Amino acid sequence: MRKIAPTVLSALVAAMAHSPASARELATLTRLDDQTVVLARTDTAPATIWISTDTALDKNDQRFAAASKDAALKLPIPASERRYVIIQGKGGKTTVVAERVVPLQQGSNFRDIGGYVTKDGHTVKWDKAFRSGAMPLLTEADYALLGQVNLGAVVDLRSIEEREVAPDLLDDRTGALFLANDYSLKPLFAKMAKSGGENMYQGMEIMLVPQFRALFNRLLANEGAVVYHCSAGQDRTGIATALIYDVLGVDRETILKDYHRSTELRRPQWEMPKVDPADFPNNPILKYYAARADGQPPKAEPLYTPSGASHLAQFFTYLDQQYGGSEGYLKQKVGLTDADIAKLRKTMLD
Repeated sequence: MRKIAPTVLSALVAAMAHSPASARELATLTRLDDQTVVLARTDTAPATIWISTDTALDKNDQRFAAASKDAALKLPIPASERRYVIIQGKGGKTTVVAERVVPLQQGSNFRDIGGYVTKDGHTVKWDKAFRSGAMPLLTEADYALLGQVNLGAVVDLRSIEEREVAPDLLDDRTGALFLANDYSLKPLFAKMAKSGGENMYQGMEIMLVPQFRALFNRLLANEGAVVYHCSAGQDRTGIATALIYDVLGVDRETILKDYHRSTELRRPQWEMPKVDPADFPNNPILKYYAARADGQPPKAEPLYTPSGASHLAQFFTYLDQQYGGSEGYLKQKVGLTDADIAKLRKTMLD
């Protein structure tokens, strides 16, 4: 059993204790290097620590530690393997933990949405849904890692122009169902520019109704994991994720903390392949990715308005005023019923 250095341990435990999002997680896995992750937990009651190939505890799992009271442990889990840590406590009660940030070599902002604890004490299940930026440059190792997850569908939230220059290949490589709806990015860019950066997401909930309907239908179908994404994995994908979390009962402080992680987790250099903008003279997405004079990819900017407000916080205020909240929006515009929402919670929560 490998214990972690005191300085790293202190940082991890302090982060869990003081981060609003982490406070709503029972435990976390953080990758140290290609061969090692750190399990951190705030409850240090004696527990048996298992490493598993799935989310169920069974005889095939590897016991790593018995009666562990450690707040943080190093675990030998390679980045090439999708593994789960199962914490078995008093009375056999188990908590499942996985890496939220999937360690892809050439992915951007690819995350499992599982693991957060709802206001009524349930936990969002792992491997039900993954959020991401565009994925045109995944490596063979990336496809191999994602092939270990039972992918049922890829829901592409992007426009025609984005899909034209950076098509998805994950569905082809895994056999997952691919779903997208056609719209142009130009009106969206024009609206965002006109807004001056304030209340930037208003109206996007109408434009993206077909995409959100496809996403929630696949979650409700429960036929394998669902990957959903846009180009950066932060705005359209951030709204979709916020809707899922909000209707499942995750507190909004946690949702906002998770949303703002996109700034640190984006890798813009892997979101767009090298193409000649001259071949696509009217494509607005290429103008964004080629905007820097030094030829480098665009920098991931913090998701705040010029006045300092969170884009998503503003959108939540708008949703509450316009629809009575996320659930009201999903019923009024996306077409979900009370039965659908009850089924979604049953499917997505432990």
